[in-house]
Amino acid sequence: MDWIPVVFATFKILVLGTGMFFAIKWHYDQGKKEKGVEPREVLRASGKVAAVFSLSLLGLGFVTFEVCRTLGLDLNFL
Repeated sequence: MDWIPVVFATFKILVLGTGMFFAIKWHYDQGKKEKGVEPREVLRASGKVAAVFSLSLLGLGFVTFEVCRTLGLDLNFL
């Protein structure tokens, strides 16, 4: 088995996960700076952003898979 897809996929997951963590943390910290905003509202908004991002990423994966399959690319990992 080639090691390049495993390394690249792992790297991609780590980078996207780290980016999501810091994006949520930044929004949470910005919400804490504003005195009138409840922490619960900030957490709810952060959760919505994370959910939309995750669903978009999943949708992009499916679209990419379908385009590759339509073009006749070999998608077997074995």
